[in-house]
Amino acid sequence: MLARSDVLTKPNKAMRKAMAEAEVGDDVFREDPTILKIETKVAEMFGMESALFVPSGTMGNLISIMAHCCNRGEEIILGDQSHLFLFEQGGYAQVAGVHPMPVVNRKDGTFSIDEMKRKIRPIDDPHQPITRVISLEDTHNACGGRVLPLAFIEEVSAVAKKHDLVLHMDGARLMNACYALGCPPGDITRHCDSVSMCLSKV
Repeated sequence: MLARSDVLTKPNKAMRKAMAEAEVGDDVFREDPTILKIETKVAEMFGMESALFVPSGTMGNLISIMAHCCNRGEEIILGDQSHLFLFEQGGYAQVAGVHPMPVVNRKDGTFSIDEMKRKIRPIDDPHQPITRVISLEDTHNACGGRVLPLAFIEEVSAVAKKHDLVLHMDGARLMNACYALGCPPGDITRHCDSVSMCLSKV
């Protein structure tokens, strides 16, 4: 077994056969029935209005953040050990001009709600970035694959709603959290405004 990454698996013969026989179409014109089925199924699983199939989790996170942050100089609050903060080439800053505001991750992947509240910018100071998004990661890669408690997600969501902020879930390994908690994805994502999930890690 290779333990250096969870994305080194290769499709078996049955998977290759299914890919070869899949009904396809032009996805630009929304005419690929297989992609449409995947997007519909995932949206239903996560309790979201719709879903979009993209080539990578990094792209999924970037698109989500850009959908919420319409202006350069807006800000995302996220854990200092989150994949979004440590990796993904800082795409939200490079491409979208979104400023990161890190909070200290605990060993279990959570962070202090009080610290998060202190990091929310005042809305009446034109010299500061505007806080738009709070981002969580479940399961938490850099914290040993820890599963976020549902109560923590709910508490973060309540603060986000109170301050008119958006809650994004980097759920690259979300299905692992579902398995660990014994719950469907919607129980985890029902407090989130957007979520990314990687099929390569399922």
